[in-house]
Amino acid sequence: MNPLTDLLQARLAQGPVPAAEVMALGLYHPEHGYYRRTEGPWGFAGKDYYTALDLGPLLGQTIALRLEAAWERLGRPATFTALEPGAGRGWLGRDVLNAVTGPFAEALLYLHRDDNPAARRAAEAALAPFLTTNRARFVAESDLLEPFTGCVFSNELFDALPAQPWRWDGERWLREVLTATGPQWQAADPGKAGAWFAAKTDGLEPRDGSIWCEGLPSLVHELAAPLQVGLFLAVDYGESADRLLAKGADLRRFKAHSVDGNWHEDLGEADLTADVDFTRLATLLEGEGLADLSHMELSKWIRTHAPLEQWAPMWMTLPTPERMKRTENLLQLTLPDMMGSRFRVLEGWKG
Repeated sequence: MNPLTDLLQARLAQGPVPAAEVMALGLYHPEHGYYRRTEGPWGFAGKDYYTALDLGPLLGQTIALRLEAAWERLGRPATFTALEPGAGRGWLGRDVLNAVTGPFAEALLYLHRDDNPAARRAAEAALAPFLTTNRARFVAESDLLEPFTGCVFSNELFDALPAQPWRWDGERWLREVLTATGPQWQAADPGKAGAWFAAKTDGLEPRDGSIWCEGLPSLVHELAAPLQVGLFLAVDYGESADRLLAKGADLRRFKAHSVDGNWHEDLGEADLTADVDFTRLATLLEGEGLADLSHMELSKWIRTHAPLEQWAPMWMTLPTPERMKRTENLLQLTLPDMMGSRFRVLEGWKG
C-alpha cells in the first residue's frame, strides 16, 4: 500500500483537496515524497524522465559563458559565487566548472543547494574533484544564505513548486480539486490569482485557464535577497501569462518517460510539474530589485550565446561515439520541436 494514499484518504474524508495540496504531498512529504526518495528519477532506461543534462554538457557550457560575462561586467571580483537551487545530481554545476578556465575559474565558487537525498549522493560523486579543491560546496535548503556577489541559476526548479490549476467557465473561476470519486472542477474564489489572470488578458474565453503557485513569491525572495549584485538565470518549462491563459495550463505527471494529466495517481512514485508563469516570475524578481529582465526560448538562447561555429570544429576531432553524442546534444537543444523549443530561459540583473 502506498503510504501517501492513507494520508490522502484521511484528508479526503474532510472534503475535496485542492490539486496544489495533492502535488505538495506527492513531491515533498518528508518521508514518502517523490523528491525525498533514496533513488533518483533521472535518466533513461528504468527512470521517469531525462533532462538537458543527460544529453550532454552544452547547457552547462553556455551557462558558464553567461557567468563569465557577468563576472566581467562586475569588474572581475576575486570571488564570484554561483548558487544553484534545486541542483539535483550536480551535473549542471559539474559541466559549468569543467567549462571555465583561467582567472574566472579561480574566482568561481559553486554552491549546490538541494535536500533530496538521492541528489546529494549523486552530486557528491559528480562534484568530487571540485569539492576537494573547495571550488564547490553544499548548502542545505534550511541554511541562511549570506549576501554574495555572483549569480543564482537553476534548471527546472520553478516547475516543481506546488501549483493550483484554475479554469474560467464563462461566468466564474473553477478550481481543480481531488474528491473521493476523482478530480473535479469546482467553483471557488481565486483571490489574487483571479486578479492576476484578469489583468493579463484582453478578455477571458470559456476554458481559458492557468496555474497559480502560492509559494513562488517566498522562494523568489529567498533566492534573490542575498544576491547583492549579479545575474539571475532560470531555465524552465513555461510561457508568458497571456499564453498560459490561452492554452489552459494544467498539471502534468511524468512516469517511466510517459506524460499525462493523472496528477492524482501514484503519489510519491511519479514526478508532478506545472508550467512556469514567466511574466509573474519576472514581476516578482523586479520587486526584488532586478532589472533588464527578459526571457526567450532555450534554443534561441543557445544560438545567441554559444559560439557554435567555434565549438563545432573541436567536436569533429572527438572519437566517433563522443562526436555523435555532442551532435545529438546540439540538435536537441537548438532544433524546432525538440527539447530546446519546450523550455525558456529568463535572465535578469541586480545592482
